Amino acid sequence: MVTLHVLGISGSLRQNSYNTQLLYEAARLMPEGMELERFDLSAIPLYNDDVRMAGYPAPVVDLREKIDAADALLLATPEYNGSISGVLKNALDWASRPPSPPADGKPVAILGATTGHYGTSKAQLHLRAVCSSLNMHPVNRPKVLISRAQDAFNANGRLVDDAARHYLSDLMQALAGWIRRLES
Repeated sequence: MVTLHVLGISGSLRQNSYNTQLLYEAARLMPEGMELERFDLSAIPLYNDDVRMAGYPAPVVDLREKIDAADALLLATPEYNGSISGVLKNALDWASRPPSPPADGKPVAILGATTGHYGTSKAQLHLRAVCSSLNMHPVNRPKVLISRAQDAFNANGRLVDDAARHYLSDLMQALAGWIRRLES
């Protein structure tokens, strides 16, 4: 069986981000035959079409190549003011541009963690709308919406909430199945 390569992107730049920790936990819970590579958005410049027309900056070329090479994306979104973070939207804007937008037709799983009570539900809705505009194919369920993340993770960044671990494991299984289904 061919290994499925998933590119994980956290929409948070914070050093000890719960969303980045969630990606590491997703990697530990992936089914056999699946691997996660994490991409750090901190070097991606703000989208500017004048810059794009002059030539993609090196960090953007790297992002686009990694998205293109991946079998799927795993997007971990925080919820900032009821929506996705600017850095995540910015990265998707770069990934949507010609020639050959690498996000086009890409399977994607969405998850998120927040210290608030609603578990990134609004951000995930907005992210699904962006994915739809980019012709990406999100896994519909299960949804991984971790609220009160400060209680769901331990001091070592491990997800200790059993229900959240169960949903995350199920999401990784669903993503593997979704990739295979879309490939056939």
